[in-house]
Order: sequence, then C-alpha cells, then structure tokens
Amino acid sequence: MKTTLLAGIAALLFLSCNQGPVRYTQNAPEIDTIKQLLANYDSESYDTSMYADSSKTYYNTKDNPLSPGEVMDYHKQNDANYSARAFEEDNQEYEKVIADNGETWVNCWMNWKGTIAATGKEIVIPVHLTYQFVEGKIVKEYGYWDPTEVVLELQKIAAQAKEANSDEETASE
Repeated sequence: MKTTLLAGIAALLFLSCNQGPVRYTQNAPEIDTIKQLLANYDSESYDTSMYADSSKTYYNTKDNPLSPGEVMDYHKQNDANYSARAFEEDNQEYEKVIADNGETWVNCWMNWKGTIAATGKEIVIPVHLTYQFVEGKIVKEYGYWDPTEVVLELQKIAAQAKEANSDEETASE
C-alpha cells in the first residue's frame, strides 16, 4: 500500500513538472518589441526594422495588405490631419500567445487619442492590434478600430472648405 501511494505521489510530481512551454504570457521580448513600435509611432519615429521584409499589414481589412514601408507612409500621410495623436498610456493590455499550430502572436488593446488639426476636436478610439512573429520579426499585423468619428470630422472640414471656396467664387463674379 505504501509503495503504491509513494509511486502515485512520484507520478503526480513528475507530471506536474513537465507542463511544456508557456503558451500565454504578459511579459515577453515580443511584447517589448510592440511597445517600442508603438512608442516610435507616438514620437513619429518611423522605423521598419521590427518587421520582416515580407511582412503584411492589414488595417480594418482582410484584403490589400501594406508592406512595412507602406505602413510608415500610411502613418505619415495621416499625421497631417492631427495636431497631436498617440496611444493613451492608461489601460493598455498586452499578451503573447503561442497558438495550437505553434504560431507566436502578440495582441494588444488600448485607446488612441487624436486632436484634429483644423478644429481642435479630440477623438478617442479603442484599438485592437495583433502581430504575428517569426524569428523575432513581425510577419503579419492586423489592426482594428472604428474610424467613423475621424472620417465624419474630416468630411465636415472638407465640406466647409468647399463651401467657403464656392462663396469666394460667387463673391468675385
């Protein structure tokens, strides 16, 4: 009886020590890479070194991916609309996950805050970003957010500018 009990305890100890690799964590080099990437975005320091050359980025779409260089151009073009923009420091969440198929992903959730340059209107948007890593480099990036408030504000500004130009043309006739 004692032998069976001791063998059972030994088996439990052996099994509990062989749990395999950690598949979920909130502290990892890949998370640090994403935090640096987002800090670069906040400071408008555009750097593609964290991406693999063949990386594909999808923002609010499943089609027409952007290359790393196109991602930087996308951000630079959008910067013209804002007097300030960055990810808020509060309530940022990060996780690294090893999927069942062995892929390494980093997910993050945070709020983006921007001030429209032409009007001074502040807009806060919840954002979800997810990144796939291979050998320490980003090979896929997906970003999801609702751009409606920004789009409507920019359309309003464009309509006002068009109306002002139309009024100037009418006055000069």
